[in-house]
Amino acid sequence: MSFRARLALVATAAVALAVVLASVVVYVVVRDQLRGTVDDALKDRAAEISRFPLRAFQSGDQAFLERGPGLGEAPGYIQVVTIDGDTIRAPEARVALPVSDHVLAVARGESGSFFDDSRVSGVNVRVLTIPGNAGPVQGFAVQIARPLTEVDASLGRIRLFLIIIAISGMAIAAVLGLVVARAALAPVRRLTTATERVTATGDLSERIEADGEDELSRLAASFNTMLAALEESTRAQRQLVADASHELRTPLTSLRTNIEVLASEKKLAPEERKRLLHDVVEQTGEMTSLIAELIELARVGRPPAAPKDVRLDLLAADAVDRAARDRPTVTFSPDLEESTVHGEAASIDRAIANLLDNAAKWSPPGGEVEVQVRDGELTVRDHGPGIEEEDLPYVFDRFYRATSARGMPGSGLGLAIVRQVAEAHGGTVTAERAEGGGTRISLRLNGPSGTA
Repeated sequence: MSFRARLALVATAAVALAVVLASVVVYVVVRDQLRGTVDDALKDRAAEISRFPLRAFQSGDQAFLERGPGLGEAPGYIQVVTIDGDTIRAPEARVALPVSDHVLAVARGESGSFFDDSRVSGVNVRVLTIPGNAGPVQGFAVQIARPLTEVDASLGRIRLFLIIIAISGMAIAAVLGLVVARAALAPVRRLTTATERVTATGDLSERIEADGEDELSRLAASFNTMLAALEESTRAQRQLVADASHELRTPLTSLRTNIEVLASEKKLAPEERKRLLHDVVEQTGEMTSLIAELIELARVGRPPAAPKDVRLDLLAADAVDRAARDRPTVTFSPDLEESTVHGEAASIDRAIANLLDNAAKWSPPGGEVEVQVRDGELTVRDHGPGIEEEDLPYVFDRFYRATSARGMPGSGLGLAIVRQVAEAHGGTVTAERAEGGGTRISLRLNGPSGTA
């Protein structure tokens, strides 16, 4: 069964339940009103009897009421019940009302007035029993009855009407349920169609019209956001592959050429062979470094798998120690205050190392690199030539290398990795020309437990 059919069925069941409950309530209210009218008439007749006591006369061995309207007449059917259970009624009244123990209790004065339903000669009657205390007969009960024929007929017609209304309401609810379900699920159909189209074509530029603030509109908007993220991820992946292919092509070509020369039968001078072997080693190292950075770039592009609170100042101190050992010609001046951030320690450590390596690379021999940590922010400042203004917007792009850096070692991925680490941790990284020369790069990360 489709979701639309289930939704229509649920709507129909809900309407049917509401209609049935409403019908029951209407029927009970109307029945009480109709029967209440009969009860009021019986009470009025009882009050009249209290004002004008009944009289009985003897006819042979049988006592009769002086007057007694026949069954079905407006004043009601009257019967007197003695404490012994004997009945007295009008001579023309051929039918006796049933006498119960409750009626005898009223006759003996042990109980008060009460209403009861009885069936007499195939006719449903409403009976009011009251205690009698006047006239020649002492210690008796008076039963006043009125037929419920008209009430039953009216209730029967009402039941029929309510059943017809209930069935019609359920049929209309089923039709309207299908219509409403179709309209309500229109965004779902569009979402399904778009999903199938994306699956068939692989076109991630597909979007769904999402108007409104309801749940389905928000679902469509979320789907559009997901497609946009997938499209951007795919674009970035293709760009990374294209850039990596371009960057690998040159060292691979050079490496192949050198190996072919070394493997040829041509005799080479020892100095020439030594130079070629040195080039092969250098090119192999460059390719190894490039591949490692590509792997790191793909890894840090994802959000931290198990973030936790880490001490940024301690990570910076370890990175400064390593950089000082690797770059003995550069002086590192740390100014580190205790600062805790939330993230993945390994990724943050890699970003710090890249910033220090970049600053050391641009520092002159004997130059100073200032490293500062304050309130979840790491600042690295060198005293080199500084980044040109036209290069500042691109220094964190993958494989971007300024004109002045073309002859220097590096792949152009170090600062791109720093930016991805910052973005993965909900932070930022900025670069600017420092006063007095050099470059200042600031890496800001989230505070403890994800607070900025």
